[in-house]
Amino acid sequence: MTSSATRRAVEEPRTELLTFFVQGEEYAVPLTRVREVIPYDTVTRVPQLPPAIRGVTNLRGSVVPVVDLAIKLLGVETPIDKRTCIVLVELAGETGGASVAMGLMTERVGQVLALAAEDLVPPPDFGAPVRPEFLQGMGRLGKKFALLLDIDRLLSAEELLTPEVAAAEADAATDAAADTSADVEAAAAAAPAAQGEPE
Repeated sequence: MTSSATRRAVEEPRTELLTFFVQGEEYAVPLTRVREVIPYDTVTRVPQLPPAIRGVTNLRGSVVPVVDLAIKLLGVETPIDKRTCIVLVELAGETGGASVAMGLMTERVGQVLALAAEDLVPPPDFGAPVRPEFLQGMGRLGKKFALLLDIDRLLSAEELLTPEVAAAEADAATDAAADTSADVEAAAAAAPAAQGEPE
């Protein structure tokens, strides 16, 4: 490689991303928008908030809303275990105001990436697990992709607080819970029948 080519490779701008997992799918946000990552701790539920807002947490004296990304994106709650964490991000303030802190509840943190421009591709028009307008693009990770979220759009007041959006999320969460309950009941009903069958 020539010295000029080496310089171009060194100087090539890269986009730094932090990845995390929601229902087993790897998502990403720009590292410049991440303030910190904290373990999942006490989150106080607040009445009358939309289902996607899991509650608020106390971060060194500041009250920070926590959004359950699994509910917001897929209509199911994030299960809580020792790897569950909250990614604290900064949202652009409206009309040029101060930035706003918001917590993203995720299953676990993935990795920090530094991707070249050719490793960032536009989101698909269809087939993605989330609404296309919530995606800024996709980051290439070998043979798979991390979905790059547009957090300003996804976590806007319009998206989080609009009654129609909240109602749709609540319906999705209810349907998911009903499906799970039906599966459990079917398994329980099938167990005695299986036990009674001859060898």
